[in-house]
Amino acid sequence: MNASVNLSAGAIAPQPEPSAGVAKFLALKPRLFINGEWVEARSGKTFQVFDPATGRQIGLAADAGQEDVDRAVAAARNALESGPWSTMKPADREALLWKLADLIDRDAAEFAEIESLDNGKTRFMASIVDVPGARNYFRYMAGWATKIEGTTMQTSMGAPGAKFHTYVVREPVGVVAQIVPWNFPLAMAAWKLGPALAVGCTCVLKPAEQTPLSALKLGELIREAGFPPGVVNIITGVGEVSGAALVAHPGVDKIAFTGSTEVGKIINKTATDTLKRVSLELGGKSPMIVLPDADPATVAGGSAGAIFFNAGQVCTAGSRLYVHSSIFDRVIEGVSAAAAKIRLGPGLEQATEMGPLVSKEQQERVLGFIESGRKQGATVTTGGEAPSHPGYFVKPTVLVDVNPDMRVVREEIFGPVLVAQRFDDLDAVVNAANDSPYGLAASIWTNNLTAAHRLVPRIKAGTVWVNCHNVVDPNMPFGGYKQSGFGREHGRVAVEMYTETKSVCIML
Repeated sequence: MNASVNLSAGAIAPQPEPSAGVAKFLALKPRLFINGEWVEARSGKTFQVFDPATGRQIGLAADAGQEDVDRAVAAARNALESGPWSTMKPADREALLWKLADLIDRDAAEFAEIESLDNGKTRFMASIVDVPGARNYFRYMAGWATKIEGTTMQTSMGAPGAKFHTYVVREPVGVVAQIVPWNFPLAMAAWKLGPALAVGCTCVLKPAEQTPLSALKLGELIREAGFPPGVVNIITGVGEVSGAALVAHPGVDKIAFTGSTEVGKIINKTATDTLKRVSLELGGKSPMIVLPDADPATVAGGSAGAIFFNAGQVCTAGSRLYVHSSIFDRVIEGVSAAAAKIRLGPGLEQATEMGPLVSKEQQERVLGFIESGRKQGATVTTGGEAPSHPGYFVKPTVLVDVNPDMRVVREEIFGPVLVAQRFDDLDAVVNAANDSPYGLAASIWTNNLTAAHRLVPRIKAGTVWVNCHNVVDPNMPFGGYKQSGFGREHGRVAVEMYTETKSVCIML
């Protein structure tokens, strides 16, 4: 199937067949990656993997249980304390991470196809965002392996004339359990593994049960790159079983989780039993504030990209749009027109502009939010329904006539649904933007940089963009205020998040 195929207006194209290489990968026996080897789950249990564009099964994954988690954690502990990883030079860790990045580059086409089939996003988007993003992230973090620094200091203790040599070092936090979400499976795996491996930790990675495939493909390359056995272990399974076992495991020193706030709270409570280190990157309900001097056409395009990118399945999605009354109608007309033109379809079809949601459950959740908005008085300017197709599609949707008490305004929808409100008073819109349990990101749209600089400190969010949205960089800390979590991905702070600080004092 190609872009020249004639389809009726709004019709969804069939999903093309996967390439021979990807078809071979999908047919592999269900397996876990533990201690450098591919092994079956001890129970022999598996679960189905579906193509969200068709609702059809495309493969099976091993369903890890407590015994498998025990094996993976033991392998990681052994690699940390006894294997070659424990004595490896930082430059050698750096070289391994660069080698892994090179292998991702080599297999980029297959990764993009796998990510599309598993998650529903377009192969094109995976090829320009997810796959190169993961590659570049490993390369960036590779450089940190040789740049972990300590400090020396003078002390004021002891008797007159006493001499001390006092210094501080950073050491790997230990065995890290890393649980990643289904919206950017490969990229999130890189965000977790990169800094942990750079500083010398060992890892047990658990992808979301909805999207296990790219993590397993990454496991093949980790083995090929030459990482010592047990340094990275990859287990697939249901979160309530294998994920919960990881969080509670006494052999795990740190939990790094990206996902919903609801699950993050459960993880944080469970981790207190063993006082594990925890970092959480959780949900968001990111506001976009549009000042009266902004260009309506620019804002319309920017807000459409902010909410409909990855079918709205983005923790920083610009889901709450606040536009000054003087340009509100023009912005809504523009973003609604842009939404209506987005071509839905399967990810492997090259004409597709937006794929399905990840699962039937997520589709029903998003449609339920839209219906609740209607019942509470919101007006749908475009979209608002699922097309007649077996895949998990939802049309890009814009809601107006909303108020702060509606569920669609207060709760994270995690789908292609924009709620738009007008404002006249700047103080009132700042209060509205901050009136949320979340604080992950926000954006401000204006040609007045003075106004932007005055607004930025007033917005309670971990990232504030100006005249852009959803821009991330490996060197720019990323994380949230309030119930959007704690800890930061990217940059020096992410590296330090995977270390413990040790003070050493020697009396001379």
